This record gives sequence, structure tokens and C-alpha cells, in this order.
Amino acid sequence: MKLATLKSGGRDGTLVVVSRDLVTCQAVPTIARTLQGALDDWDQVAPRLQAVYDQLNAGTADEAESFIESACHSPLPRAYQWCDGSAYINHVELVRKARNAEVPASFYTDPLMYQGGSDRFIGPCDPIAVMSEDWGVDLEAEVAVVTGDVPMGASLEQAASAIRLVMLVNDVSLRNLIPNELAKGFGFYQSKPASAFSPVAVTPDELGDAWRDSKLHLPLRVTLNDQLFGKPNAGEDMTFSFAQLVAHAAKTRELGAGSIVGSGTVSNKQGNLHGSSIANGGVGYCCLAEVRMYETIEHGAPKTPFLRFGDSVRIEMLDVTGASIFGAIDHEVAHYHGRKE
Repeated sequence: MKLATLKSGGRDGTLVVVSRDLVTCQAVPTIARTLQGALDDWDQVAPRLQAVYDQLNAGTADEAESFIESACHSPLPRAYQWCDGSAYINHVELVRKARNAEVPASFYTDPLMYQGGSDRFIGPCDPIAVMSEDWGVDLEAEVAVVTGDVPMGASLEQAASAIRLVMLVNDVSLRNLIPNELAKGFGFYQSKPASAFSPVAVTPDELGDAWRDSKLHLPLRVTLNDQLFGKPNAGEDMTFSFAQLVAHAAKTRELGAGSIVGSGTVSNKQGNLHGSSIANGGVGYCCLAEVRMYETIEHGAPKTPFLRFGDSVRIEMLDVTGASIFGAIDHEVAHYHGRKE
């Protein structure tokens, strides 16, 4: 089934069930007012939400209304936990190669992960608001999962069975702030502002054969200023599955229902460096830093700028029929002029 959160109803929004074609939706206040509330009591709530979903798809729902993506929060407007991995080692290899550094052997067996801010996410169609272009604004198109409760030391099987929902994410990065932060040896903070998630979160069964081995095997489409920038397959070259990432996050702590775990920037190995871009017949990129890495490796310096005010970013995934699965993350970069309610 497909679920979303409308901006009406307060800080945590209003949970709605969304039809498969993303055309209609229905609020379900007698079942669960918010998505977090549904996740807290998933085993009891999910069958009732599924019944509404079936009615929406059959056209028999009595209280259906039009579904409007721009009216959505991220599915969880805020979350108890948001941790992001780096499951695509090709991305890490490029970063290291650009500065002539080796990838430590442990990176291939032990996932990288950071804990991001989760008190307030960006809506999928809201602007990426920053105070300065000089911060080096970049997108990072990824896949993420939402878990139920996960025990400490969870096995891969337990971790996989705890995955409740799948969604897309733009893990916004401020690249020019990263070097000084990492040099302190204490991880990201200011360089990782609020992330945004797709309008819709879906249950793994909704993905059919595309969801296997706890990976999502479909291209992730990234468009910059109305030009296709990337279409790598999220299931290819993923060194660590979501089961492995969730188990890694739960190694020393329990994860509460509603925890979000990201894949890191989706990145496919290219046949050769010059064939990596869409224009050159490659699958392109899911972040600007990666194309800048290729440019550094090939030409000695990056040429592509980071995002500027007014630039647009669109992140979406289509099924085998060409239909949007999650709706689209559709942003414009804007100058921050204070918080708007």
C-alpha cells in the first residue's frame, strides 16, 4: 500500500492512504491520525489501512479526495531517528580517487553511517532554503526505509522483517562545509541540513519483483533544471543491503518504530570515465559531487558548479510501466529569509 502525510492537522500532519496511481487519497483518523501512530501499532493498524487502500484502487472508497503532492509533508515530517549509510562503494571510491587516497579494506565489509537531524524534514515540494550559495549546495538522491521496532544486535533476517516502508530521499549536503567538519574528527553537523523525502512511502510488497534481497532494483531518476542528470539503478552496485544497514544501525542499540535508514547516494560503476554522463551514454549521477569527482580525475579540477538559487531538482522512480511509484521530490533552491509557518 501507499501512505502519505498532508500538511493539514498540525506539526505531524494528517496520515492519508494513497491510491496506487497517486490520483486519490483518504484520511483515516479512526485508524491512525499520523504515520508515526500507525507505525507504533503496525500489526494492528496495517490490515485496516490495507482495506482502505484496496477500496481506493477499486474506486469504492466513500471519502476519497484528490491527492496533491505539493500538499504533502515528507511522510514522517519529523522522526525519532534518521541515520544514513553509504552503501554504494563506487561513490566512496570516487571520492578517494579524486584526492589520491586508498579506500580502507574495512569499508567493503563494515558500512559507513552517520546520524542526521530528524526534528524537521523538508516537504517534498518545498524549497531547499539556505543562507549562502558559497556553502556548496548539493543534492544526494537516495532510497530509504522506515523500520518498526528493531532489537539490539538484530540478525539480518530480523532487520529485513522490520522494514515497514520504502521511500526516496534527497539528503541535502553543503559540500564546502564538509572538509572543516570532518577534519575535526567528529562527523557531519552543519554540513548536513534538513533532508526531504518523497511524497509517498510504500510497503515493500507494493514493489513486487523490484524489491528483492532487501534492495530496490529500479532506476532512480534525477533531473536538474529540466535536464536528465542521472538514472542509475538503485539495486546495482549496492554493497550493503537495507537489511545489512538496519542491522548495522541496531548493533549497539534498539531502534524504535519510525526509524529511517538511508542508502547513501545511489551510484553505479561506469564502463569508463568519459561514458559516465547521460550525454555520453552513461547512467549519470545522483549528486553533483560525483560528476565533480570525475572531472577532477579526468581534467585535474572540477568544472560543474554546485546548486545556485533558482536551480530546480527533481527525484523520482518509475515502475516498469512508466508510472511514478513514490511521487516526486521537486525542489527549487532558495535564499533562506526566516521560517515560514
